[in-house]
Parts: sequence; structure tokens; C-alpha cells
Amino acid sequence: MDFNKIKKVCSNVRIIVGIVLIIVAAITDIRWFYLGIIPLIAGIVSFCPICLVTDKCDLPQDGAKNESN
Repeated sequence: MDFNKIKKVCSNVRIIVGIVLIIVAAITDIRWFYLGIIPLIAGIVSFCPICLVTDKCDLPQDGAKNESN
């Protein structure tokens, strides 16, 4: 599995979700939707808080896999 592709797709999805939430907030005047700034910023800087907690999205170390075999 290519983790770089997964991170790129996840980053794009976070940016889109953030923009959509901010647009919904502007249209409906429901302030909770302005929390869309969080996934927007996370997508722009390629940072995933869920990946930080779960360690599922980290790139594997090249030497670490070869040493364990």
C-alpha cells in the first residue's frame, strides 16, 4: 500500500470538507460550521490529528522492515 497516495488523498478530502463546512456556515449562519477551519488547516499543512493518535498513517521506515525479517 502506498502511504504517500493515502496521505495526499486524505489531505485533499480534509481541504474540501473544511471549505464546504465554512461555506455552509456562511450560508446558514450556524456558527458551529465554522469549525471547518480545523480540517481546512489540517489539510493545508498535511497534518492529521487522527493519524497522530493512532499511528496508522505514518510512513514505514525503510530500514525497520528489512531488519525485522
